[in-house]
Amino acid sequence: MDVLGRLRDWLRRRDEPSLSIDDPGLVVVVEAFDFAEADSAALARSPQWRADELAVLRHHLRIPSDQVERARELLAPDGWVIVAGDISHISRVQRLDALHCAQERSRMASLAQRLGGDALGWDALQPAR
Repeated sequence: MDVLGRLRDWLRRRDEPSLSIDDPGLVVVVEAFDFAEADSAALARSPQWRADELAVLRHHLRIPSDQVERARELLAPDGWVIVAGDISHISRVQRLDALHCAQERSRMASLAQRLGGDALGWDALQPAR
């Protein structure tokens, strides 16, 4: 990438409004709970998803209660936040694209399996328009 391209990207990120996983104005813009569906297809079928804006990527996992702290230890360094319950929600703010959704879905499935749980799917939230 050339210098102007990097500067443009930096300025765009700097001017970008911040987003929080607990923002009350968030709405679900895409869901992916069918493991046979590609993440790219899930994103493509969503008319509400805005690719140029930040989103909250939220994974839904069943994790045994005695393994929740272990999951927190493993995920916190990468900015993931866990809200534990019968179905735990593991969330972070990021830009969404098919590649990163697929990588994180695979990571969460692996984590759930290692901890004796189950990955159910993911959804993404963005501010309502």
